[in-house]
Amino acid sequence: MDTKPVFHGSDIEKICDYYHLKKEDITNFGANVNPLGLSEHVRSAIAGHLDLLSSYPDREYTSLRNTIAGYRRIPADYILPGNGSSELIALLIETLAPKHTLILGPTYSEYSRELSFSGSTQDYYHLREEDYFHLDVDDLCHVLKNGYDFLILCNPNNPTSSAILREDMERLLTFCSEHNIFVMVDETYVEFAPDVSAVTAVQFTRKFADLMVLRGVSKFFAAPGMRFGYGITGNRQFLEKMKEKQIPWSLNSIGAFAGEEMFKDQEYIRRTRELILSERERMYQAVSRIPYYKTYEPYANFLLVKIVRDGITSYDVFERCIKAGLMIRDCSSFQCLEGEFIRFCIMMPEANTRLLHELQQAIQKIPGGQ
Repeated sequence: MDTKPVFHGSDIEKICDYYHLKKEDITNFGANVNPLGLSEHVRSAIAGHLDLLSSYPDREYTSLRNTIAGYRRIPADYILPGNGSSELIALLIETLAPKHTLILGPTYSEYSRELSFSGSTQDYYHLREEDYFHLDVDDLCHVLKNGYDFLILCNPNNPTSSAILREDMERLLTFCSEHNIFVMVDETYVEFAPDVSAVTAVQFTRKFADLMVLRGVSKFFAAPGMRFGYGITGNRQFLEKMKEKQIPWSLNSIGAFAGEEMFKDQEYIRRTRELILSERERMYQAVSRIPYYKTYEPYANFLLVKIVRDGITSYDVFERCIKAGLMIRDCSSFQCLEGEFIRFCIMMPEANTRLLHELQQAIQKIPGGQ
């Protein structure tokens, strides 16, 4: 019996080896990274400051925190830089030591992996496809009454690209505050949202002590190799406890310097948002018109699409696309996602048009392979 391989969004080397393809010939729609690549301003700045590697970074990352504070309009002492959001997730869970955790799913698997080392129980609250993956806040609050002390949200969510908007988020955070439930909000994709202020929970860190918002530069700023993320909380006591557990100089000198330069590059931020917002809308409308695909209003830089034709699987569509040099994500490995789903991010216009063509062709396959 043949077993179909399961690939992660970053498994491009593994995929190329399996399909005998060259990495440079693949357009990666699976990694959700800004197609503009690293900012030219940041690239030039790094090249001119390589001597930073000869000195330790500032242990307090004072200049970096001040830059982030200006970028997010929050106090600098709310901010904890780290070695990517992965380190911050692990530090948060270790410091909090939750007993019973609820995860909004389907979502990123790293939350579950880190929780598995903590001794906490972990359950999923399933966003429902029939509700277009929109959250029912009242229902979630009802479930949270069952003894949970930690809630994990990704907003906008991966892989659904759905979002909890400001009013619902405030209602949810108010409930959690009243019931001593700590909330972690991963905002990896929030800078791609049509209106960032309508989605971000950063402003609520001034109001709610049991809240930490995580951000990073991997996706929006196209710098996954930098391994730089930051946490935001108004709970200074909790933040200090996280710092005590953090490895000194967690973020290297180049990463700290480059992080500052990224947040200052307003032209890059503007170009990114113009590209993603226009192309996302074009892709969303185009896919919505293709028979046998169902898609959902996107807030991140990617679309989740359900295949609703019998005999066509997510693997079928993935394989059709990869053989054309277009790597999308087969979502069959996501927990809490029942059915045939694919996910793809927004790339440059020409590549997006090529993908639309392959998606159209893939769905025309006759069930049974005839």
